[in-house]
Amino acid sequence: MWTRSFTLYLGARAVSLLGDAMMPVASALAIGRFYGIAGVGYVLALWTASAVLVMLFGGVVADRIGARRLMIGADLLRVGTQAAVAVAFLDGAPPYALLLTTAFLSGIGAGLFEPCVNGMVPLVAKDPQRANATLKIAEAITQLAGPALAGVLIVVAGPVFIYTADAATFLVSAVCLLLVRVVVPRTGPSNVLSDLRRGWEEFKARSWMWSVILVWVFWGVLVIGPSVPLSSQVIGADYGWVMAALGLGTVLGGLVAIRLRPRRPLAAGAVALSGYVAVPLTVALGPPLPLLMAGHLLGGCALAFWSVMWSTSVQTQVAPDVVNRVNAYQVAGSVAGMAVGQALAGPVTALVEPRAFMLGSALVTAGVVAALLLIRPVRRLGREPQEAADRSISLPAGSPT
Repeated sequence: MWTRSFTLYLGARAVSLLGDAMMPVASALAIGRFYGIAGVGYVLALWTASAVLVMLFGGVVADRIGARRLMIGADLLRVGTQAAVAVAFLDGAPPYALLLTTAFLSGIGAGLFEPCVNGMVPLVAKDPQRANATLKIAEAITQLAGPALAGVLIVVAGPVFIYTADAATFLVSAVCLLLVRVVVPRTGPSNVLSDLRRGWEEFKARSWMWSVILVWVFWGVLVIGPSVPLSSQVIGADYGWVMAALGLGTVLGGLVAIRLRPRRPLAAGAVALSGYVAVPLTVALGPPLPLLMAGHLLGGCALAFWSVMWSTSVQTQVAPDVVNRVNAYQVAGSVAGMAVGQALAGPVTALVEPRAFMLGSALVTAGVVAALLLIRPVRRLGREPQEAADRSISLPAGSPT
């Protein structure tokens, strides 16, 4: 697995993910100082909206010119936006219009970059499962280190330094990707609409894929989306320790996924995902901190294992010439549910006590696992690539369709 190309790709992803993990904390502290919570919220919302807006087109462009080239362009775009914000902070409070503009452009860069991530793995690694597990471990480590590093740097060095450092992470990522050597699958002449249609047809033809995304929308709205705002409110000062336990669990899940190679990866991933019930359940019950951390450790391990099984299935079951477009559809579907859940977290607290909602999230998680295991194409999908001909699907009664 440790070829030159994979090592460079891992380096690009790790440093880019570190920058991504730093920015929410940096934005909250730096922008919030001048424009308050609402100001931070609007900047982050515009970033998310612009990313989702271009994501499908990012998959089309990636399949046309190659994922590596598009990722380099997206990184360079974000070098410019973060550097512009850093310069703006030199004079104190940057113009809010500039913050909104750079957030919009940076979100476009993220939306172009994200569909390429899965498509690059089979091009740089002969063993996608181990590569995905290693990337998941790197992601978990950056999620642990990034927020803490951002908090220290914003206090010690200020917003100019931290935004400059973030721009530098994207520059390093672009340089690493520039040094990667991959063979780009050739595609025939086409137009944007036909490319989007082809990606949709390939996505729709794989019932195991779109059925998981349908279930995942419910998961995003009712579990993952509201999790951070509600959990942080319930847990309070110990939230950092709990998130550290979740990150450590993600590392452990990645290590397990490196070694364990189930014959039916999605079925094994769904069974493992049942461990995530411990996350909202422990928040709802409010046990002592060690038990709360243990529940999040188990949940992080469960979610990481599922994530590796899912990414590997997408990469091995979809043809290289359309994988970026197909990946764009599945990522957009997943993110949409999470965005709705995040937006509803505030209004929900006016109707339901947060602990009661988290208890409901635990029940929803158990239902999601049951739904995944009851969907035949998901349960039966093996490791070997199969034709995208499973156009019919047997869904259980009462499943999320």
